[in-house]
Amino acid sequence: MAEAGETSPKSATLRPLARLLPYLSRYRPMVAAATFFLILAAAATLALPLAVRRMVDHGFASSDGRFINNYFAMLLVLCALLAIASAMRYYYVITIGERVVADLRREVFAHVTRLSPSFFDVNQSGEIVSRLTADTTQIKSAFGSAASQALRNTILCLGAMGMMIYTSGQLSALVLGAIPLIVFPLVGFGRSVRKRSRAAQDTLAQSSAYAAETIGATRTVQAFTGEAAAAHRYGHAIESAYDAAGKAIRARALLTGFGILLIFGSIVGVLWYGAQNVLSGDMTAGTLGQFVLYAVIAASSLGTLSEVWGELSAAGGAAERLTELLQEVPAIRDPEYPTPLPVPPLGHVEFATVSFAYPARVSAITLNALSFTIKPGETVAIVGPSGAGKSTLFSLLMRFYDPTSGAITLDGIDLRQVRLADLRSRFAIVPQDVSIFAASIHDNIAFGVPEASREAVRRAAIAAQADEFISQLDNGYDTMAGERGITLSGGQRQRIAIARAILKDAPVLLLDEATSALDAESETLVQKALDGLMQDRTTLVIAHRLATVLKADRILVMDNGTIVEEGTHQSLIAEGGLYARLARLQFHDLERERATAL
Repeated sequence: MAEAGETSPKSATLRPLARLLPYLSRYRPMVAAATFFLILAAAATLALPLAVRRMVDHGFASSDGRFINNYFAMLLVLCALLAIASAMRYYYVITIGERVVADLRREVFAHVTRLSPSFFDVNQSGEIVSRLTADTTQIKSAFGSAASQALRNTILCLGAMGMMIYTSGQLSALVLGAIPLIVFPLVGFGRSVRKRSRAAQDTLAQSSAYAAETIGATRTVQAFTGEAAAAHRYGHAIESAYDAAGKAIRARALLTGFGILLIFGSIVGVLWYGAQNVLSGDMTAGTLGQFVLYAVIAASSLGTLSEVWGELSAAGGAAERLTELLQEVPAIRDPEYPTPLPVPPLGHVEFATVSFAYPARVSAITLNALSFTIKPGETVAIVGPSGAGKSTLFSLLMRFYDPTSGAITLDGIDLRQVRLADLRSRFAIVPQDVSIFAASIHDNIAFGVPEASREAVRRAAIAAQADEFISQLDNGYDTMAGERGITLSGGQRQRIAIARAILKDAPVLLLDEATSALDAESETLVQKALDGLMQDRTTLVIAHRLATVLKADRILVMDNGTIVEEGTHQSLIAEGGLYARLARLQFHDLERERATAL
């Protein structure tokens, strides 16, 4: 995505809004109805000056009261027609705007959820949320009232100009000759407005991103008494957004004032000329009155268009930012001709000389020519110091990234040849940092299997040692977990994650330090749940705690992105290498904890 404040050459037009037209095509009947009532309202408006001319030239001149009464009755009918058409136009246009924005938000969100993790490595989630909210609101305004006003006033302006020509060709020639002098400056101002509006949206997105990040870490902010620093930084971001918005507002205000001055100034000059023709007898008062009304309609329409142009220009910047998201191509995609995985699944995993560097840090090699094989049903523990590349293995297995070189296979099939949905359905993961959503406990457990029944969810919770604490909650499985599971303890969150993995019932289980942050009681319960989950599954365990490592069939010791030792706990202790040193450090820590407790 473009950096904040940057604009491309295409920002000089409203072309980004045209990219949203396919959304309108889904609602052709509503668009047709809105267009019909739009034209009907414009026609009713343009008919009013004709009635005024007839009354002035015929009714007043002949003092025919009945003639005037009939025309006033006709005017009332026109007013009623205009009111009904305007109301229906507003209803359909605003409804279309709401519908288009709802579709746009849904599709942008769905697209963002399919983007590869490498995209989120370099883009802030808060800025993306800002695009989903602030930018779509701007577009809703454009597709609703702004677009409606633009179309209505364009029809009125063109219709009024046509009727001005019909009324007086001589006066119309003067008016039409002044139009290029009015339109070209307005277009130039519109480009400036759009550029400044895009910058304002980008700056606001940056402040929103920081706010989302800070609010999500409120406890950390308060724990380090960072409230003042956070408020100062956010205040600075908001002031920057305010300054950017101020520039856009000033540009739009200048555009509006300049447009109105040019339009009505030219009309005043033309009307003065028309008044001279009436005095000389070359034109009737009714004809001049009709021309004046059409000129006012044309002028007011152009004046409104100058305001709407600024709003559409701002919406064009917002549309550009959203289409950037929609045009973002996932780095990891389904193969053109996918290979099906074997059925029934085996759970055979192999890394063959795999090397990898994260796209955001291509110079830092995370894995270096890594090779190992895991047999079906085998439990393999992966240990090593921080930064050794352990968690990266899981990211590659789930195909969040592709290896820089080498290949990874599942049941003999290269992961790059498999549909992502098919591949990831073969894995269940219990991460160290569990994601709990602001939903019910039931929905959190059933996240991977949303159609699961309450009984199936409860069986998974029982197997995960979670049913007891869930049943004690006020609303049981319908209890809301709060944002990020803030109302639950670490052990409770871990057990919900285990229940989620049990319910998915995948052939390969990935455990990423699932007990590292738990107290002794919680660890015992979680470990008991994990023991049941690991039965009859291929299991990869990233762990520091020896309780899990001791039960593994094999232990792989990683350092600097490669495997430096392999064996069982006893054999690796006997070797006296890196694993033995890590084990001694852990035993030392355990002894110190016990001594402190005593």
